Amino acid sequence: MRQVLPSRRDVQRILLACACAGLAPFAAHAQKFPDRPVKLVVTYPVGGSSDLMARIMGQKLSEHWGQPVIIDSRPGAAGSIGMEYTARQPADGYTFVVGNLGPVAVNPLISKVPYSMEKDFVPVALTATGPNILVVPANSPYKNLNDILAAARAKPGSVSFGTSGPGSMAHLGGEMIMRQAKVKMNGINYKGGGLAVNDLLAGHIDMMVADALPVAQHIKANKLRPIALTSARRSKNFPDIPTFGEAGLQGLVAENWWGVFLPAGTPKPIVDSYHSALVKIMAEADLKTKFADLGVEAQASTQEEFRAFLASEIGKYAKLVADNNIKGE
Repeated sequence: MRQVLPSRRDVQRILLACACAGLAPFAAHAQKFPDRPVKLVVTYPVGGSSDLMARIMGQKLSEHWGQPVIIDSRPGAAGSIGMEYTARQPADGYTFVVGNLGPVAVNPLISKVPYSMEKDFVPVALTATGPNILVVPANSPYKNLNDILAAARAKPGSVSFGTSGPGSMAHLGGEMIMRQAKVKMNGINYKGGGLAVNDLLAGHIDMMVADALPVAQHIKANKLRPIALTSARRSKNFPDIPTFGEAGLQGLVAENWWGVFLPAGTPKPIVDSYHSALVKIMAEADLKTKFADLGVEAQASTQEEFRAFLASEIGKYAKLVADNNIKGE
């Protein structure tokens, strides 16, 4: 009997049906996502800015999805442990991470990390930004930025600044001041920002480019004097503190930022579901207020905007790291 071969049109129909059948589980999964608890990985210790923001976001996402969002704290190695853990999780949308400047942009530049931001993650949205604040003890002889720079020029290395380790924002902020102002200062590394702030309060170091959260209370209590913000313009949360540009050092902009990432390979319908959820919750008034209380501004960028932002940040810090030969511990 003569064998009848399928026509080209029949083959195309078969291939299309197979493709649709293959996509059907993803489509159905996305429609009901999530149908069980979701894990939110936090890369820094409990009680810090990253942890507190994650808990606020997690609660809002839980309400939006109707499923628990479980905080999974995995601090260590300047945020790299939590990023590596997330990269190794199934790409099904049930594990995501709030990554920030350190483990996303800086750590891979100064040390060998066990993950690739390009290959192992899908950027979903930028969710918050916040300035760092250059602070000195309230009884410091330095009343403004010019006083600090004059002292550093008069006696190179005499002015000390605290950091929470190589590659931290406190460290990079000090390096940026030295590069922009062409001065030499003495960086003192600590094992955490809290320890550096404690020594600053005790007068053991002269200044620190600090995250807003650990120093805001001391500024309000008149124990620390704010000198300048690292943002491009004045902050709504700290309207009385000038930017570095206003204080006399142009071009120094180094904001903290946080964003949501999923493991690479997460189906696009689920990524899109995350993004739409973030757009909704990040616009809610009470979330914005809670973020402002932490010294940061809530937002939700598009994926394209976030990718462009990441490329810009990595390029900026790659130059700073190379120019100053900054190495990780």
